[in-house]
Amino acid sequence: MVAALRRLPNPRLTGLGGGLFAATAMFLLGCLDQLLFDGSPLVFGLLFLPVSALTALWVRDADLVTAPIGVPIAFAAGVVPIAGGTGGIGGQTMAVVTALAVQAGWLYGGTLVAGLISSVRKVRLMGRRQPAPVRVARRRTAP
Repeated sequence: MVAALRRLPNPRLTGLGGGLFAATAMFLLGCLDQLLFDGSPLVFGLLFLPVSALTALWVRDADLVTAPIGVPIAFAAGVVPIAGGTGGIGGQTMAVVTALAVQAGWLYGGTLVAGLISSVRKVRLMGRRQPAPVRVARRRTAP
């Protein structure tokens, strides 16, 4: 299984690239959801979770903090096609705000996924960057 995971693409996106990836993916998935499932919030929310995880996994180490910031923005971009507002700009804006409020659980869940993955990656990165004397001292004291 590890060999199969290593064969998957491993892009390293900048903070801006990660945000653009997530926003574009969520907008396209929102359009697809509207087309196939008539704007189902469940389908949209379930599709948001893997996009959040991929964004946090694919952003480069220097930009880890941007993943949990860009993911909620991407969620808002993806809600626009499924919000279903009528009556011009005001009606569409109110539909998007209402959809964001109603689907806040999915929004928090995806942001939590991105935040956890980014945090774990950052902790692992900090562990690898310890100075050599600290690593040697830890090896000597380890049982």
